[in-house]
Amino acid sequence: AARTAWAEAGVRWEAVVARATAHGLAPLNGSAPHVGVVAYTLGGGLGLMARRYGYAADHVRALDVVTADAKLRHVTAESDPDLFWALRGGRDNFGIVTSVEFDLVPVARVYGGSLVFDTDLIEDVLAGYLAWTASVPEELTSSVALIGLPDIEQVPAPLRGRHTASIRIVYTGEAADGERLVAPLRAIGPRLVDTLAELPYADSHTIHNDPAMPHAYLGDNVLVRDLDAAALREVYAVTGPDAPMMVMQEVRHLGGALSRQPVVPNAVGRRDAKYIVRVVAMIDGEDVGVARAIQARVRDILEPWAVGRNLNFVYGDGVCPTSDQVDSLYDADARARLARLKAELDPADVFRGNHNVR
Repeated sequence: AARTAWAEAGVRWEAVVARATAHGLAPLNGSAPHVGVVAYTLGGGLGLMARRYGYAADHVRALDVVTADAKLRHVTAESDPDLFWALRGGRDNFGIVTSVEFDLVPVARVYGGSLVFDTDLIEDVLAGYLAWTASVPEELTSSVALIGLPDIEQVPAPLRGRHTASIRIVYTGEAADGERLVAPLRAIGPRLVDTLAELPYADSHTIHNDPAMPHAYLGDNVLVRDLDAAALREVYAVTGPDAPMMVMQEVRHLGGALSRQPVVPNAVGRRDAKYIVRVVAMIDGEDVGVARAIQARVRDILEPWAVGRNLNFVYGDGVCPTSDQVDSLYDADARARLARLKAELDPADVFRGNHNVR
């Protein structure tokens, strides 16, 4: 069997998950199934099983794209190797992608869920999580998110009015092995919530439980070659309960298959990063300048370990990234190659409302 799917522009991952899981397969979608397939994949696509299977862009088979000369092209590794390389990681610099074909993986169930700890254990959670990630297998993808939630009815009772640390787990091996692997995390201390269990991939959206309702937020991130608990404590001092607005700080464990180029290489860069540290500021009715200052302070703290940024997690108020910010997204050779291809394929810079690589 081909084990592939074809999605047109506008299709969301939730539709692909529903179709794929009916056949015992899974796509390489991210934590939020209401995100669109095409933009997520072209930006790289850091998914729930990323350490096991790599980036979603690593599994693209073909794309239909309208280029700057107004031609519809069917692009594969054989038909146009340069454009095929550039679209997978270069995102919207080279045309309007109208559909994409990609691999599905033979995963019907995962061991996953979350462990949520209260405020007094956050420093222990950060230190314990970093130590734990040093020895886990590639089949295990995880993250830890720190956020304070308001005391309102819409928030689950155990979390209302608390600043918590939530460790999210996705393990593609046997559930018994998953239980053994997470034992050191449970040993950190009592949990407010513990949902770890074997579950069908169709229910994988419950692991992060990302909100589906649209809201305004400013997102930035730092890819780092390593981290220590002291640095994360310093970041938490900026983003935690004393922050002037609601801020979510997240650390995702990278490495594994993410560190390797696929058989057909692509433009997704900074594969040497061991973690990504995300800072998402909720800016509904807030001063965007304050949010940017918080993110700048976090970048300063993490500068000794920084290797760049991840394109999927740079978003916000419609301001296009600067040239320096674009440079941070790619390895130097890939950045230069993208600029050459941009000049060749879009000399008039038709596609410019983006992270422009020219």
